[in-house]
Amino acid sequence: MRLKIIILALGLLQLTHTNQILADTQTSSYPNKPIKLIVGPGTDVLARMLGEKLTQAWGQAVIIDPRPAAGGIVAGDAVAKAPPDGYTLLLSSSSYTANDVLQPKMPYDISLDLRPVSLLATIPIILVVNPDLPVNNLKDLVNLAKSKPGQLNYASAGNGTAPHLAAEMFKQQAHVEITHVPYKGTNPAITDVMSGQVQIMFATAPAVLPMIQGKKLKAIAITGTKRYKGLPDLPTAGEQGFPGFSYVAWNGIHVPAKTPSTIVNQLSSKISEIMNTEDAKEKAERAGFAPNSLSASEFEKFQEQDLARLKIIIRDGQIKPE
Repeated sequence: MRLKIIILALGLLQLTHTNQILADTQTSSYPNKPIKLIVGPGTDVLARMLGEKLTQAWGQAVIIDPRPAAGGIVAGDAVAKAPPDGYTLLLSSSSYTANDVLQPKMPYDISLDLRPVSLLATIPIILVVNPDLPVNNLKDLVNLAKSKPGQLNYASAGNGTAPHLAAEMFKQQAHVEITHVPYKGTNPAITDVMSGQVQIMFATAPAVLPMIQGKKLKAIAITGTKRYKGLPDLPTAGEQGFPGFSYVAWNGIHVPAKTPSTIVNQLSSKISEIMNTEDAKEKAERAGFAPNSLSASEFEKFQEQDLARLKIIIRDGQIKPE
């Protein structure tokens, strides 16, 4: 009996050793076939740029696979359940952390089933108002809102979107009462702010920059910690007396949670190298992004901070999914 146990143990050791050799062989030759990059909601500008650069660097095609349904839940679930071999990537965004906190029944857990690889860029959020609103800075807006509690309205592209959550964070930190008017998309929301149907809106920079430049919207503040290159004279909320008010949308790359660290590190290193080139920075900035490459470990900490912030905003704002 004892001999059988020893033989069985030796057999298991040999199998483990063989599997490790196979795993090492797979990771050392990575990538040796096409890579799929699944894209959820939002623009695919970064995905296409990154895919093109990875293809050039590695000689393997990167196939862009759009799956915009359900605010990123479909795309995230597809990657979470994909083989953890580095050949299925997710263009993740701030929608994914918001879903994780906001949605009561998610088919996957972003912290357990997906692994951060690299942050690509942040997307500045701009607080804009109708040009006829008698405010020129954040202090003016706060004073006006406090003088008319509940009478000012703010538009968003939908419940749980990054601009909506930025507005709720503003309400909580400025202690003002403004009324949320959700729209089914960014464009109709912008149209109603320009016409004066709604007075205020938080929106991603690419969506409202042309209207700001055309004087159809008045920019009041940037919600990030740094000024936006497209509007260098526009101060941040922190510069206007709200140092704790910082909220940005973002895009990054995730893979299935059990993807080997060797592959994750290889991906992270190559993506960082690409995103730090002048060409990539220029293309990202032209599309309205702020390039901000983070390593896998840095991105994981960034994600944890984002989840913690969202839990407070969603809880205190009593925000419910649509």
